[in-house]
Amino acid sequence: MAGCTCGGDCETKLIYACSGAANTGLLADQVMRELNRDKVGASTCLAAMGADLSGFIQSAQNAAKNIVLDGCKVSCGAKIFQKHGIPYEHYIMTEFGVEKGKTPITGELIADVASKIAASVCGEAKA
Repeated sequence: MAGCTCGGDCETKLIYACSGAANTGLLADQVMRELNRDKVGASTCLAAMGADLSGFIQSAQNAAKNIVLDGCKVSCGAKIFQKHGIPYEHYIMTEFGVEKGKTPITGELIADVASKIAASVCGEAKA
């Protein structure tokens, strides 16, 4: 089915990435894009949430699951969701062995982190 995620699950899952200024933000952004391509969920705009744009806030409130990808432990994305009192699943790129300002962001790293998050979100390993 079009628009379904996690192998046919049609609940709305929205994915947000705090793209930041460091390599970890780049990783969060690229992982979000891969999860979107793999139909784990739909990418949407974290900056719009931070700007309090009502349509984005409403979409997050209506989503079955909000997946927030933060680059580092500062957790800017999580703080936006906390401010609005909206539930979310949280993943921090440095918790995948990535060192802020040092680890090169490669296609292999992006695929590995995306696969681990997909397995967690979907409850099974990604094919």
